[in-house]
Amino acid sequence: MTDASGAAAVPGRRTEAVLDREGLDALVRVLRRRGRTVVGPTVRDGAIVLDELESADELPHGWGVELEAGRYRTRRREDGAAFAHSAGPQSWKSFLHPERVRQWSADRRPDGGLTVREEEPRSVPYAFLGVRPCDLRAIHILDRVMSGGRHRDPAYLSRRTGAFLVAVECTEPGATCFCVSMGTGPAVDGGYDLALTEITDDAGHRFLCRSGSQEGTAVLAELPRRSADTATRTAAAGAVDAAAERMGRSMPPVDLRTLMRDNLEAARWDDVTARCLSCGNCTMVCPTCFCTTTEEVTDLTGDHAERWRRWDSCYDLDFSLLHGGPVRATPRSRYRQWLTHKLGTWHDQFGSSGCVGCGRCIVWCPTGIDLTEEAHALYREAGRGESAP
Repeated sequence: MTDASGAAAVPGRRTEAVLDREGLDALVRVLRRRGRTVVGPTVRDGAIVLDELESADELPHGWGVELEAGRYRTRRREDGAAFAHSAGPQSWKSFLHPERVRQWSADRRPDGGLTVREEEPRSVPYAFLGVRPCDLRAIHILDRVMSGGRHRDPAYLSRRTGAFLVAVECTEPGATCFCVSMGTGPAVDGGYDLALTEITDDAGHRFLCRSGSQEGTAVLAELPRRSADTATRTAAAGAVDAAAERMGRSMPPVDLRTLMRDNLEAARWDDVTARCLSCGNCTMVCPTCFCTTTEEVTDLTGDHAERWRRWDSCYDLDFSLLHGGPVRATPRSRYRQWLTHKLGTWHDQFGSSGCVGCGRCIVWCPTGIDLTEEAHALYREAGRGESAP
């Protein structure tokens, strides 16, 4: 298992094997038999979404996606690949850091007093199946944000602690993916319990499976499998290497932290914010954005009240509201805050970039704003070179 700090559990004997479709089916059964709630990708309402799975039959076998700025479409594939798709509208954040969490409720007693009940965090023994390398990094970034400092979030910890992570290396990047630029993929480099590399070639449909923890090794031992062979290892490595060469986007070849810091007054901020609707879609789909606010609600009688924590966005005009007005009153200032924090000042707070190169913010922006395009534009304006292709 991996803990809430993102570190792998103390390893036992790491193993490697080859699974076929039967082995993938068995993986879901074994995890459920161990009492885990298995969550993975499935096709619903014209998208590949994350949901609880009862069997591997619910995985998106034979489905892929077409992505572009402001555009998402599912498409049929000729093979039966289960994980040959790019990031969808959800991330694992939806399960670890849910959109709404009740914090307490209160009821008025007949004597006029109040009974207040604090909401205890509900622990869920999750098993996440199909975690992309970029999303695996995003989970570890959230670990640092939500549990790495003095103010640990019990709601996050209750869901994250003990979660079983089945990573899947990326062999089919989308047109908006840029994980290579961010150093987050397409290969996985640790922090998982099991890692799969899916292969569909003349030798058949199969998965190279590696364990990364003691429990991962134990689960793999329960699955129908065969020894890893050289041909499968070579095919798996080749597929991942080929994916690295087919990234649809890239960042400029410069230190992004410095680029953001030194260009706060660039004219490009006016250009991009002329297109920005301040809708906050990019923060909602981002796998690392974590900001929240609280709100109190009451019933019509006024005898029952609740406090809820819910996701918030730095694009919301009230997000930076202080006495006298908002600190960031214009779309320009709000977009600049989001991008410079994500690519720059996140390092100062948490020791890494806040962007993992998944491309969700590009796909789900209704006006097709592309943060890689904006970074290249800032780079050009700063006079440091031409945009990479």
